[in-house]
Amino acid sequence: MSRSINYSASPLLASRTPVWRSKFIVACLAVAFAGLAGRAAYVQVFGNDFFQRQGEVRFARTLELPANRGRVLDRNGLILASSVVAQSIWAIPEDVDRADPKLRQLAKLLEMPLADLRKRLAHEDKTFVWVKRQVDDPVAKQIAALDIKGIYQRREYKREYPEGEAGAHVVGFTNVEDIGQEGVELAFNAQLAGKSGSRRVIKDRLGRVVEDVRDVVPPVDGPDLQLSIDSKVQYFAYQKLKDAVLQHKARAGSVVVIDTLTGEVLALANYPSYNPNRRQNLTGEQLRNRVLTDSFEPGSTMKPFIVGLALDKGLVTPNTPINTAPGRITIGGSTISDSHPNEVLTVSQVIQKSSNVGTVKMAMQMSPREMWETYAQVGFGQKPQLPFPGAVAGRLRPYKSWRPIEQATMSYGYGLSTSLFQLAQAYTVFARDGELIPVTLQKSADTVAGVRVFSAKNAVAVRQMLGLAAGPGGTGSRAQTMGYSVGGKSGTARKQEGKGYADKKYRSWFVGLAPVESPRIVVAVMVDEPSNGAFYGGVVAAPVFSETVQQTLRILGVQPDMNVKPQIVTEVVEESF
Repeated sequence: MSRSINYSASPLLASRTPVWRSKFIVACLAVAFAGLAGRAAYVQVFGNDFFQRQGEVRFARTLELPANRGRVLDRNGLILASSVVAQSIWAIPEDVDRADPKLRQLAKLLEMPLADLRKRLAHEDKTFVWVKRQVDDPVAKQIAALDIKGIYQRREYKREYPEGEAGAHVVGFTNVEDIGQEGVELAFNAQLAGKSGSRRVIKDRLGRVVEDVRDVVPPVDGPDLQLSIDSKVQYFAYQKLKDAVLQHKARAGSVVVIDTLTGEVLALANYPSYNPNRRQNLTGEQLRNRVLTDSFEPGSTMKPFIVGLALDKGLVTPNTPINTAPGRITIGGSTISDSHPNEVLTVSQVIQKSSNVGTVKMAMQMSPREMWETYAQVGFGQKPQLPFPGAVAGRLRPYKSWRPIEQATMSYGYGLSTSLFQLAQAYTVFARDGELIPVTLQKSADTVAGVRVFSAKNAVAVRQMLGLAAGPGGTGSRAQTMGYSVGGKSGTARKQEGKGYADKKYRSWFVGLAPVESPRIVVAVMVDEPSNGAFYGGVVAAPVFSETVQQTLRILGVQPDMNVKPQIVTEVVEESF
């Protein structure tokens, strides 16, 4: 028997709900929907840019597309520096299992201790860390074959230097960021670097590109740079310099070769050097570009400038006799001596025999200002106009402060300082008939105009004297070269040590030109602290000059101007210093 339920009897159902309650609930829902609509409007319209940026920060990345750095070429188009593709190894540390046995193989391929590798993978940045930059391609392929989770590769460019040690101080090198650090790579960094491109992409957490956000901006590769350097001349000069430094157990050496027609630097080398392809454990001794950064008292190589000035002022002629007996002269209480006493010498013989006394007697007929102006005109005391880092100006004190003894010593190269490069450029005055020419490291086919210092007649006269100095009976007779006439001046000077001069430490050099009648090149050689017995510039540096001149003139296609072999020299006249 069914029983019906009387719902109306329930007191809960029987009571009437207040109207305001339902309206309140509807109002709350309306406010909630209005709030959601307002938030949506803010996110989608008013704050859209902000939220787009926040999204991009988390997922979008701008990838740099590196430009290919321009090549550095020698004057004949041979490569001195170029960029090659190299893979760099990076990791997402949180994804790498540091207990993975393959990490041992990875560490071995990267030539680093396993402990160091694990330390890098424990880096605080859990999403990115460099493991090793710019590894060789065969190594990169072996690493890829290991297929270690969390280890990835990125394509970069690495510089290679085919000439190695021979061209290191000219070309220099870049760091792992492809920024020039030394030499031409630093001096012309902005030109060689080009302009990087970019690619805006969205990446997932594993660093994989999902899609491009905007158009790719392609990189602009750096242009090639062609230098005045001749690789063959550079290599030969470096080898001969290295041989001399090792033979004489010297501390270091430098050589520079200048084309007297165009002002081009054909070679610039130093020893010790370094391999720019392998730069581990480099020292300052190896990195120093001594041709430009080291200054020294030039000694007897200054005497031709005094003679040139004396000729220009009409004080002497090449045949004017000068009494140098008894081989010494006293000025202001100080005595200046020749290594070997002579009696009466002509002006030409003063250069040939390198007489300090004869040079001083000419210099003391001039005013300090006249000497200073001539030295300044040929570039002493001024930084070379060459875009090379670290080039020094040397030291040439104002003439107003010169005492008589200082004027005397400056006439034969003491009391001022210069770099080997400044000395080589100064000697272009004699090679170019009295004109000092500007020099350049970039290839130039044009004959360059110079600034007149001496008259052409007197510059030629000094050049003939330099020929005597480099011939039999001169202090630089070992500079003679097979098939070519040469002229030049040797120099030897004690090294400064503290406030005085060291007893047994010398710098030896030779600077000259060839061929004498129509010079095509100027070559300067310096050997620092020879310690194997010989130390005179005519013995230590002159042979390097001779061999460099011969090889360079042959490479340039200059016809020999001598039909006879130079005299074999067994004795060398020692220069005064």
